[in-house]
Amino acid sequence: MHRRAFLGFTTAALLASRVPLRAAAIPGTPPAPGEPTVMTVRGPVAAAQLGLVLPHEHVLVDFIGAADVSPARYDAGVAFAKIKPFLDEAHDLGCRTFFECTPAFLGRDPRLLVRLSEATGLRLVTNTGYYAARQNKFLPAHALTESADELAARWQREWTAGIDGTGVRPGFIKIGLDAGPLTPAGRKLAQAAARTHRATGLAIAAHTGDHVAALAQLAVLRDEGVHPSAWIWVHAQNAKDAAALTTAARAGAWLSFDGVAPPTLARHVASVVDLKRQGFLDQLLVSHDAGWYRPGEPDGGAFRGYDALFRAFLPAVRREGFADAEIARLTVENPARAFATRVRVAGGG
Repeated sequence: MHRRAFLGFTTAALLASRVPLRAAAIPGTPPAPGEPTVMTVRGPVAAAQLGLVLPHEHVLVDFIGAADVSPARYDAGVAFAKIKPFLDEAHDLGCRTFFECTPAFLGRDPRLLVRLSEATGLRLVTNTGYYAARQNKFLPAHALTESADELAARWQREWTAGIDGTGVRPGFIKIGLDAGPLTPAGRKLAQAAARTHRATGLAIAAHTGDHVAALAQLAVLRDEGVHPSAWIWVHAQNAKDAAALTTAARAGAWLSFDGVAPPTLARHVASVVDLKRQGFLDQLLVSHDAGWYRPGEPDGGAFRGYDALFRAFLPAVRREGFADAEIARLTVENPARAFATRVRVAGGG
């Protein structure tokens, strides 16, 4: 889907996204046949209806490890009560769609996400995929022995049948890979993600340790026949090699600057301004990577809200000369194109 297909997302769309919505209005008008869609936890939504998007956030993460993670480690009602005010605030500030990036075996909870969506009026999107960063601590045992095709088949079943018997379907693929050359497990996850994309059209959001891992993933995509526009470099703000960012952008990949917070504000603004000057505004995403409820910690631990983008980042890029339409591209139009469910093959895009 080219940018011109989303020209309706201009200043008017951005301003309209600030109008309060009732929870009953979500997910909205059913998509027309053939219209690009995104699968939310409450069903498919036309990509053109996503409104202002936070493309990389969390509501709950459990770092206990794949062998011990379980919904029994927390009271979902207590977690709901802790999380909901932060989502309400994001909604009040203008967010309409929220991509929840916690993968399986790290605390993904589709039932909790449905409840939060119903209560807040936000469209929440969950994922399929696995996380091999931190030396495979969050990988289930079968991920170390099964092939890329077998893992892809598991993720595709979640797309067709829903997650863990809930009927909730994923709206994207989330993988996590460590820095440096791809490990055997990391390469297998990248291959499985590419094969799942070819079967489902789901975008791949890849927690990526550094530019070495990023460029290696692009090579895997090429080998698998997947266009780089299907792939989002999560945590691109951590890249130490600016040339790798432009290499990935020239290839067609998405760059996600998703650590917006007061201490990192200046760096995020400078990166986005610089890439805009290079002509890559249409391939940038911005978010907080914030939250989250932490099972095992008193009162769920410290929770970082989802407000810095609205209160600090957007005013800062306006001061750098961003027009309303350019802000709408960053926050409305780009996420809609990045996450629209469609197969993107090499040679296409």
